[in-house]
Amino acid sequence: MRKANDRCADIGPFLPAADDDCIICRCEEVTKGEIRKAVHDGMYTLAEVRRYLRCGMGLCQGQTCGRLVKGIIARELGIKPAALAAATSRAPMRPTEMKILGSESGGEK
Repeated sequence: MRKANDRCADIGPFLPAADDDCIICRCEEVTKGEIRKAVHDGMYTLAEVRRYLRCGMGLCQGQTCGRLVKGIIARELGIKPAALAAATSRAPMRPTEMKILGSESGGEK
């Protein structure tokens, strides 16, 4: 078994699969094919794929799709998912309007 960050190993050409149009990250609408293509373009870590495609950076912060994305990357690289470093987890957050942050009462009057 090879290392996850071994960028010298050839993982082969990208060949489209029948289920590549399946949406994996619902928050950012990232498909399985986009994740697979990113790996073949040289992004071998979960953090790199997240930065490139924004999968796992939506409202759920990867709580829904994180394991799926990690599994897809591992499968494309021919390694076990445990060999990939985990991405930084953050609490789910929602945007807050500046008028709410700026008022002392916390809401509109």
